[in-house]
This record gives sequence, structure tokens and C-alpha cells, in this order.
Amino acid sequence: MKSASMALLAATSWVLSACGDTARLTVADGTGPHPRWVAPHPTLIPTVNIAPVRAWPPDRRPQAAEGTRVVAFAQGLDHPRWLLVLPNGDVLVAETNAPERPDDSPGLKGAVARLVMKLAGAATPSANRITLLRDRRGDGVADERHVLLSGLTSPFGMVLVGQDLYVANTDAILRFPYKPGQTRISEPGIVVTPLPAGRINHHWTKNLLASADGRKLYVTVGSNSNVAENGLAVEAERAAIWEVDTVSGAHRVFASGLRNPVGLAWASDGVLWTVVNERDELGSDLVPDYLSSVQDGGYYGWPYSYFGSHVDERVQPPNPERVASALVPDYALGPHTASLGLAASQGNRLPSRFAQGMFIGQHGSWNRRPHSGYQVIFVPFDGAHPSGAPPLAVLTGFLDGEGGAHGRPVGVAIDRQGDLLVADDVGNVVWRVSSADPLARPSDRAREPLGAVVQEWMGKPSAVRPAPGRARDQASRGPE
Repeated sequence: MKSASMALLAATSWVLSACGDTARLTVADGTGPHPRWVAPHPTLIPTVNIAPVRAWPPDRRPQAAEGTRVVAFAQGLDHPRWLLVLPNGDVLVAETNAPERPDDSPGLKGAVARLVMKLAGAATPSANRITLLRDRRGDGVADERHVLLSGLTSPFGMVLVGQDLYVANTDAILRFPYKPGQTRISEPGIVVTPLPAGRINHHWTKNLLASADGRKLYVTVGSNSNVAENGLAVEAERAAIWEVDTVSGAHRVFASGLRNPVGLAWASDGVLWTVVNERDELGSDLVPDYLSSVQDGGYYGWPYSYFGSHVDERVQPPNPERVASALVPDYALGPHTASLGLAASQGNRLPSRFAQGMFIGQHGSWNRRPHSGYQVIFVPFDGAHPSGAPPLAVLTGFLDGEGGAHGRPVGVAIDRQGDLLVADDVGNVVWRVSSADPLARPSDRAREPLGAVVQEWMGKPSAVRPAPGRARDQASRGPE
């Protein structure tokens, strides 16, 4: 039965690969502060180009940038997607996946989408837990693993404020008591505020970031569709970043028109930044995902337009007034790269070219031919804003060169030692990228081949409100 299912998936992938279009521009053309534009190219059957998942061989790992090295910090996880580094150095991992969504993508299109998700390794049941990883030896490899929280509902974002641990389930923010060093929380979570979910819940991940003084939480709430095809009523307060009061639970929409914001980070000047997944089904060259500062009250175009004033003709009726008010994002990240993870560079100990900027985990495309994303990149900053230089590759090699993928990077975080952690959800690994400087290298244990540590684990258990984002020139370039 399993082989028949895999054969059906392979056949479906082959049929779909004959549909859609092929990119005319490179990913680099769709990257930076001024991406190139082509006319939209929607097709009767959208471009579907999945990289089927093939497990990491024992002797393989991603390719780290020159001057750095990569090891498996933890393996054998169950769809690890998001990370939080605690002050004592412990690392929390959200092992999670989508909840039941019976009304999302119905009909033939939805059936095909579910087959595609299975082929991409994204259709596994959610483990619904937060796992704590501890590197007690200090050698760069986690040697303890504990289930800190279980029985959650598709958890994703996590943030610690004092002795309160906040976790964003897909349908609510919960608060749990936390004591430094503890490995299990048994107390039930207290609901801070409900979050939009329901039977569609198209973009289900909800991420969290706290203000410096801990009084506010910033929460990502993705849209309930691709381009409002389910109607605007189900999009109420979605495609947005919320601001939530940690005491009362009261919330307001901080910024809107953000199709699927996921990663959040503070820049050095206290401005909030996010990475956003843009819309699909306009062809392999559209639309670039982006990195942007976030203005209080800012509107970023979804669903009526993208990257400023580029109108999406599929959305009816049009709304010229909203299009005219749409802010232009700071930095395009290439079409369909699925840029999810975001970590500011402060405190990292990688080579000096990574000293100022943002690390971004790109989960990888399904709606582009050829593939895009499937890597971790670094966007250099000049001060508190992108310098305009091309991004630097940090971690590559997730694609196997034969059309498949060994892994897909998602969340990124700087650990207490200043190294970069990367959650690989279909590889079921958390990778650790560190400087290759011999003086900075951990012990030989961290250089063991992939899989060498798994056997040992078997059976073991801000002071100011964010400043307004930089307003960029509202003029945007038209199709070329």
C-alpha cells in the first residue's frame, strides 16, 4: 500500500511538472531593494515543482559558508520548525505541523495540494510539543532532551518574559510559569488572547516577539487564503501583525496587508522587522518574498497589490485607494523562496562579514521552476537598514542535485555561544553553524558523522515601544 501511494505521488508530481511555466528571470533578479519585474503569468494549472524529501544520508550534511562549519546540534526530532534560546543556553524547539483544517483548499485543487504536501514531507501529524535541548558538555551537541510542554495545538512562536513563557498555539497565546533550568512544565497554560484559526486556517503558524520591557507581544497572523479567494470576511484581522498587551490580553492590529508574515526581529535601532511570504500562482517569477521594517499602522498591499503599487488583477473588486497607500518593502528575497526564519545578527560569532544584518531561513519553493530557496542566507545591513548588497549564502546543499531535498530550513536563532542554529523540519535536525577558526571550535564530539549521537538519545527523556519603521520611497517600478 505504501509503495502504491508513493507511486501515485510520483505520478502526480510528474503530471503537474508538465503544467505551469518556467522562470524567465533568476532568483537574483528578484532579490534586493529594487527587484526586476515581469508581467504576471497565471496558468490554468499553477506551476507545481516539488522537491521530494529524501532523508539525509549518514555521511551528508548541508554546506556551510567559507570560514564556518556545520554540525548536527540535535537529530531525530519530529518536524522541528521554530527555535527559542533561553538565557541559560537551553534551546526550545517547537515540534509541530498544521492542525486539522477541513475547509482549507476544498475540491480537486485542494486534493492535489495535499498530495503535493505529502510529497514535500509537510503532511506529517503534528507532534504538538515543545522540546528542550541542553548541551551540558558545552561541546556544541545537545546531550539532553526533555519534553518541556506537550498536548499543545500546532505550537509555533515562543518567547520568555521574566519567568513567563509565552507559546503561540495556532488558535491562542498561552502563558506558562517557567523557572530557569526546569525541564518539564506541568501547569496548564493560561490563555492570554485567542488567535484567528477555525476550519480554514490557511496560514496556521503564529510567531511571537516581545517588546524590550515585556509589556507587549508582537504576533504574526497570516492570511486565510492566497489572495482573498475565500472572501474578505474570513480575513478579519489576518494578514497582519498584532500587538498584544501581556497583562490584559487586549490587542490591536499593528500592521496589515502582510500576506504571511512569519519571522520577527528587532533591528539595532529598536525597529521591528519581519519576513513575509508573498502570493502564489502568478508564474515562476512572481511574487518575491521580502524582508521589511514594519511601521506602526503601515499597510503593505495584500491582497490588492504587491511590493507597493503592482496591482493583482485577480482581486475583485479593486481598491485603488488601498493600493495608493501600500508601503514598499525594504528588500526582496526572491520569488517563492518561502522565507520564514529571521534572526538579527547581534551577538553572533561567525566571520566578520556576518556582523551586521539579518539571517533568514528559506524553506523552499513549490510554485517555481526551477526551485528557489532551500537555504539560509544573510542580508547585510549598513547601520539599521539593508545595505543593498546581495545576500550572502550561509547554509546551502539542502537540495540533492537530483530534484529532491534532504532538508528544508525554517527557524533560525543565535545561541548563547554566538553560533547560528537552524531548524530543518523535514530533515528532522537542528543544525549548528559556527566559526571554522580552530580557536573557536568545540570538541571532536561535535564533528561526529550525522546519526552518531542519535543512539545515545534513544529512550532518554524592551524598555521602549518599537520605533516607526523607515518609510521607503513609495514609487515602484512597473513590469519590464
